Amino acid sequence: MLGAGGAGLARGLRAVTQAWLRGSRGRSVVLARAAGPPGTGDSRRRAGPGPGGRGLSLSAAAVVEAAPRPVQPYLRLMRLDKPIGTWLLYLPCTWSIGLAAEPGCFPDWYMLSLFGTGAVLMRGAGCTINDMWDRDYDKKVTRTANRPIAAGDISTFRSFVFLGGQLTLALGVLLCLNYYSVALGAASLLLVITYPLMKRVTYWPQLALGLAFNWGALLGWSAVKGSCDPSVCLPLYFSGIMWTLIYDTIYAHQDKKDDALIGLKSTALWFREDTKQWLSGFSVAMVGALSLVGVSSEQTAPYYAALAAVGAHLARQIYTLDIHRPEDCWDKFTSNRTLMKVMEQISVSIKLLQPL
Repeated sequence: MLGAGGAGLARGLRAVTQAWLRGSRGRSVVLARAAGPPGTGDSRRRAGPGPGGRGLSLSAAAVVEAAPRPVQPYLRLMRLDKPIGTWLLYLPCTWSIGLAAEPGCFPDWYMLSLFGTGAVLMRGAGCTINDMWDRDYDKKVTRTANRPIAAGDISTFRSFVFLGGQLTLALGVLLCLNYYSVALGAASLLLVITYPLMKRVTYWPQLALGLAFNWGALLGWSAVKGSCDPSVCLPLYFSGIMWTLIYDTIYAHQDKKDDALIGLKSTALWFREDTKQWLSGFSVAMVGALSLVGVSSEQTAPYYAALAAVGAHLARQIYTLDIHRPEDCWDKFTSNRTLMKVMEQISVSIKLLQPL
C-alpha cells in the first residue's frame, strides 16, 4: 500500500461516507444527467413532508439543509443532496470488489469503504467540473438555473479552488491502493474532465458517461488482486457501459425539449421513437456480458438466477416505459439503483457459499 497518510485520511472519511450513504436513500435524491461523470443533474422537485406532515429527516437533502448556511452551496455543488449519482458510480466498484473476493469470504470492507469515499469525492468533482463548463447553459434552463455557480452563489474562482480540494482528497484515497491501481485510477481523470463537453459535440454523451462512470469495474478488481484480469474485468466494464446507456438515455428523455432548444445533444434526441429498440439491444448486450463474467469468474447457479431477474427487470422496464412522460422516465431510472444493489448483494452471498 502507498501512503500511510492516505490510509489515515481514508479511515477518517470512511465513517462519514458510510453514514451519508445510509442516509441517502430517500426519494428526494436525483442523478444529474449532465454531471461529470453523470449523475450531476438536478431534481425537478425536492421531496418535503408528506400529506401526513412526516419529513424525510434521514435523507441526504435534509443533511445538507441542516449544514451551516455558508457551506450549503458547496454541498449542493457536489450534489451531496442528490446522491443517486454517487450510488451509480459506486455500484460497479462493489461488483468488481465482490467478484474479486476469495471464495467463502466477504468482500474487503476496507476497500468498499475506501471506494465509497472515492465515489463521493469524484462524483462531487465531476459535478463541479460540469457546472463550471455549463454555467452559461444552466442560466437559460429553469431546472438548472438554481445551481450554485449559475445562480451566483459561488464564483468560478471559488469553484476552481473547491475542485482542487476535492481532487486532492480523492488523490489521498487513490494513494491507499497499489501502484497498478494508482496509475489506472489516474488514467480516468481525462474522462472526468471531458465528459461534460461531449453533449456539445455528439449525440452519444451517454457513452462517454458510461466510459467514465464504470471505471470502478476495472479499478475495484485491481485494488484487490493487484492487476486486472481481462477475462473478468473487460466484460464487466462493458456491461456497466451498456447499463449506463440504458438508464441515462431514459433519464435524458426528461430533458429532451430543453436540450433541443439550447443546442445540447443526447441519445434521447438521437433515438427518438426508436428508443425502446435501442434499449433492448443494450440490455441484451449487458446480460450477455454479465453471463461471460459469470463463466470467467466461475460463478454458480444463484448468480445466473440473479442475472435472469436482472434481464426480466430490464425487459419490463423497457416495455412499460413511456418516453413522453418525464415522471415515468424518472421512476424507471431510479429503479436501476435498487436492482443492481440486489445483484451485488446476491453476488456477495454466492461468494460466501462457494467452497474454499
